[in-house]
Amino acid sequence: MSKIPFGGDYNPEQWDEGVWDADYRAFDLAGIDLLTVGVFTWALTQPDEETYDFGTLQRILDRAHAEGRKVCLATGTAAVPPWLAQRHPDVCRTDFEGRRHLFGVRHNACASSPDYRRLAAAVAGRIAERFADHPAVVAWHINNEYGGLCYCENCAAEFRLWLQARYGTLDRLNDAWNTTFWSHRFSDWEQIVPPNMLSEHWRGPNHTAFQGITLDYHRFNTDNILRTFLEEKDAIRAHSDLPATTNMMAIYRHLDYHRWAPHLDFASWDNYPTDGSPVSRMALSHSLMRGLKDGQPFWLMEQTPTMTATRDFNPVKRPGVMRLWSWQAVAHGSDSVLFFQMRHSKGASEKYHGAILNHAGRTDTRAFLEVAALGAELETVGDRLLNARTPARVALLFDWDSWWALEISDGFSRAAKYEAQVVSYYEALWQAGAVVDVVPVTADLSAYDVVVAPFLHMLKGDTATRLEDVARRGGTVLTTVMSGRVDEDDNAFLMDVPGPLGDLTGIRVDETDSLPPDHSQPVVLAMPGGAERTVAASHLFDVVQLRGATAVGAYTEDFYAGTSAVTRNAFGEGEGWYVATCLDQDGVDWVVRRVLERHGLVGPFADVRDLEHTTREVDGRRYEFVLNHAAVPVAVDSPFAGVDILTGRTIGEGDALELGPADVLVVEAR
Repeated sequence: MSKIPFGGDYNPEQWDEGVWDADYRAFDLAGIDLLTVGVFTWALTQPDEETYDFGTLQRILDRAHAEGRKVCLATGTAAVPPWLAQRHPDVCRTDFEGRRHLFGVRHNACASSPDYRRLAAAVAGRIAERFADHPAVVAWHINNEYGGLCYCENCAAEFRLWLQARYGTLDRLNDAWNTTFWSHRFSDWEQIVPPNMLSEHWRGPNHTAFQGITLDYHRFNTDNILRTFLEEKDAIRAHSDLPATTNMMAIYRHLDYHRWAPHLDFASWDNYPTDGSPVSRMALSHSLMRGLKDGQPFWLMEQTPTMTATRDFNPVKRPGVMRLWSWQAVAHGSDSVLFFQMRHSKGASEKYHGAILNHAGRTDTRAFLEVAALGAELETVGDRLLNARTPARVALLFDWDSWWALEISDGFSRAAKYEAQVVSYYEALWQAGAVVDVVPVTADLSAYDVVVAPFLHMLKGDTATRLEDVARRGGTVLTTVMSGRVDEDDNAFLMDVPGPLGDLTGIRVDETDSLPPDHSQPVVLAMPGGAERTVAASHLFDVVQLRGATAVGAYTEDFYAGTSAVTRNAFGEGEGWYVATCLDQDGVDWVVRRVLERHGLVGPFADVRDLEHTTREVDGRRYEFVLNHAAVPVAVDSPFAGVDILTGRTIGEGDALELGPADVLVVEAR
């Protein structure tokens, strides 16, 4: 692409071709240059098992090319057509309660179904064979928003095969799952069934008698669905070398995207923030997607121009917010700005979902005019930001295995959530202006001065040793309650908590108290010689014994009053910090600032709440992004000199930067 691609999901097959003329006139006005097409076209491209019909798709692609648009072409396999479910009922999923579903909705295929796998790969291959050399096509979009679980007999059989490949022998599996507990020792692979409400679970997916079985089923599900992606990708590769991706959902519990990362030519994701979540959660999601490919830029594949239609309440994005959030994606590594959808669907569940064009196709609405203005900005920027990287010195570890293992465990607190803690620590880093990579526990940590690992429940492989290496060479590692508890099989370490992190943190945890979520306890924080700050703690309370560490925070109530709630330990040339409870946001902010200050990594606007700053670099050029997420204007002194590439304004170091609500600066530094 010669610039950041701008456009998104387009479904012209839903209207007669007379509507296409008006659409393309509107696309001209808005600067739309890339269209994602064919996402849900399986029933059109294959009306029965023996017949393929690419006529409609051919006309769509030919028209896009004639109008000068590029296309990200989808395989259309995210929802099976009715004939497939009727002819091959095994493609329909069996749910957590053991019920085989009938045809309906989407994401409705079992990834273990031989018929689904065979036919999905076949249609992907036929589409690639037909359109690999089409001049409009620049990338392949495989399936769409993969997700969900199935518990059918095909999945049971595939799960057993997966377990045999993972463990080799039943003795190894029995040891990993600790099956001597409750007389569960398996003597034949066929005795193993998927963990659901008919077997190991009660009350729901997070209540399981055997965490090892459930944890492995999550791992299996990730690999099983990934296999279908790879089968489609292989079918495409027989005809085309164009890059292939699938659109992910960032902080999505059901799939471990780190397992997918090596198989994506580029990462992409759909940004639909949850109601009430902090703006920093989107930055966290962008950074997680950037971290999938070792810092390689990703694509923002979908966002709404206005509102969603999937929730009980669907507020409209306020004026300027669509532009702000689009530039936030670019600031954190996106090389595209794409939307769902180009035009409102005329019926079904997404007829009210936000679109660039409404049902009347108007080009004078606020939504359309804001999109067109953003398109003009992207045209002005051109290719300057493409392939730019983010020079982070702070890493936040994100681990699906820890997420799963923690939340399916009995004991302590079900109210203490992995995602909430990760979001809280990222929020503190974001407000402090730190430039952060979000990376897996297997990542190379040698480039980072600070590594933050909240709720690192599971320690796999050499993770503990590599964290020690960060501190030994002068860096700081920050971890928390519920970290270092179990090994990769979800079995507790037969040593003091926090297990292999004990030397790094310089503590021992003897007990962990758990209180109802509406109960909080005060914690007093203070650095040596500094002022005290009282914050609130909730959910979990480690009773800590110091084994070399010093306290920088203390409980003030209950039988552990006066004991350490936050500790700091000298290790090598650096430090290991441990937060022994779930601090409120004020407390997390305080701890994170102290860690960042040691390394000079507090950003230039850290004292201005919700004023975001991050950086991208490419070909010796550095771009400073400043985004005002506050509802009020802000004025700050510029810490850099350069040119705002959105307006052409020259900025000198120390000049006043004035940003209104939802305003954006992108400064090419000089």
